[in-house]
This record gives sequence, structure tokens and C-alpha cells, in this order.
Amino acid sequence: MNSPLLTTRGLQAFYGDAQALFGIDFTLAAGELVAIIGANGAGKSTFLKSLAGLVRAPRETIRFKGEPIGGLPPGEIVRRGLAMVPEGRRLFPSLSVEENLLMGATAARKGPWSLPRLYALFPILAEKRHAPGTSLSGGQQQMVALGRALMSNPEVLLCDELSLGLAPIVIREIYAAMPTITGEGMTVVIVEQDVTMARQVSQRIYCFQEGRVSLEGNSGELTREQISQAYFGIEAAHA
Repeated sequence: MNSPLLTTRGLQAFYGDAQALFGIDFTLAAGELVAIIGANGAGKSTFLKSLAGLVRAPRETIRFKGEPIGGLPPGEIVRRGLAMVPEGRRLFPSLSVEENLLMGATAARKGPWSLPRLYALFPILAEKRHAPGTSLSGGQQQMVALGRALMSNPEVLLCDELSLGLAPIVIREIYAAMPTITGEGMTVVIVEQDVTMARQVSQRIYCFQEGRVSLEGNSGELTREQISQAYFGIEAAHA
């Protein structure tokens, strides 16, 4: 078996004195699309932020391609090949769509993603490339945020709540781009509250509950009952 691309072992995370993650063990193989599900406050976003260097983590608890990367500055982590699509999109309001996209290219990593390639994937962005990024609809802004991350040509794409607040038709459009993205061999981690969508697009699922992994398995093999128990913690009632 090949070595995993990304692992965490016993990952803990804190906001001041408040602990948000309690010993997360996670494994990601090259080429996988793995979904992380869980209720609000389960630690999903904190986990991605720890991988991206936005929340401090002990160096040895996160390894990428065998090298410890916990606690490295976010810019260094991007240069090594991990890019994040943050919750809420976080576009630069003073920049145009195209300027926001080009911000992702500052990592200067080689790869298949370029402005023409992105505009082929999301033609609406080509039409609106000179418009302020924050003047777009929510779904179009999400496309910009996704495109900005792709412009860094990462090996691992971290997507935090891609569908949050978007209309179902827009969500389907954004997820329809995933086969093209993963078709380049990219590895993807998505945090997703829509369990049905998470099961459809991923190979494996991790369920978080109160900062811990409550369930992990192949997406097509986990039952609705298993996921509900892990998601809501109702297994505690039967313990």
C-alpha cells in the first residue's frame, strides 16, 4: 500500500483556553475525495483551518507527504501544495473577479490550472472578470473562491462548506465541476453539512462530533442509521 498523502495523529486544537479538537486521527490517500460531516460546532472547520495553518497545531501532528507541517505559516503550506476554499468565501472586495483569481497564483506552483482553464470550467466568471468580486451572486462568489484556490495548483484542495447558503441548483453546478477537478489527479477534502451530497461525491466520510471522530468509513457502505448515530450522538443513549 502506498504511503498516505496527508495524515493527522492525535491532532488537538484550541481557541485560547477552549479546546476545539480532541485527538483527531485522519488519513488521506492521493486522488481521494473525502467528506467531513457533522453538526455545527463539531470541529469540522477548525480541522481544515489546522491543516491550512490558520489554527496552530503541534508540528508532528500533521504530516504531508511524510513531512511534518503542523503550525507552519499558511503561505508556506500553500507553497507546499495545500489550498483552502474558506467558509464564507473571503473574497477581496477591492479586487475584480480576475484579480481575486490571480491572488491564488502567487504561490507560483506549476500545474494545469490557469485563467483560461478556470474560465472554461466556470464561463460566467469570464463574463464577469472585470466586475468587483463581491458584486457577484453567492454562487458565483463561491466559484471565484474555488477558482482562487485552484490557481495555486495544489495537490490537496480543502473546501469548507461549499454549499452553505446557496440554492440547490447552484450547489449542483458547483459540485458538477468536481469530476473535472479530481480528474487532474487532485486530492480533495470537503466539509459538507448536506449528508446526501457528501455521500454522493466522496469515496470516504469522516463524521465529527464535539471535536472527535465519531465515524469513518466508505461512503457507499455506511448506512443512514450509522451516520445519524454518529452525527447526532444518539449512540450515547444506547451505551
